Amino acid sequence: MVRHMANHSQTLDRTFHALSDPTRRAVVESLSDHGESSVTALAAPFPIGLPTFLKHLRVLEDSGLVTTTKTGRTRMCRLRPRPLGDVETWLSTRRRSVDAQLDAFSAYVESIPNPPEVSHGKP
Repeated sequence: MVRHMANHSQTLDRTFHALSDPTRRAVVESLSDHGESSVTALAAPFPIGLPTFLKHLRVLEDSGLVTTTKTGRTRMCRLRPRPLGDVETWLSTRRRSVDAQLDAFSAYVESIPNPPEVSHGKP
C-alpha cells in the first residue's frame, strides 16, 4: 500500500509539474479540443523554437498526459486523459475534506447562543 501511495504521489507530482507551465497547458487544451495533432501543428502558435517546444512535449510525455506516434516523417500527438482524472480525483477528495471542516465550523458558530457584538473601534 505504501508503494502504491508513493507511485500515486509521483504520478500526481509529474502531472502537476507538466501542467505548471502555460505552454504545456495550452498543448493539453489544444489536444483536448482537437484530438490528435502533429507536432508541427501544435508548435505553430507558440513564439518558441521547435527544440524548446519538443522539450515541453517531452515533459508532457513523461507525465503520461501525451503520447506520440511517428508515421513516416510526421509525429502525431494524442492526449491521454487518465492523469487528468487522477488529478481530478485528488482535488475532489481534498475539496470534500475542506467542505466537511467548513461545515463543522459553521455548525459550531451557529450553536453559539447570542454571540458577542464585534467592535470595530467606533463608539
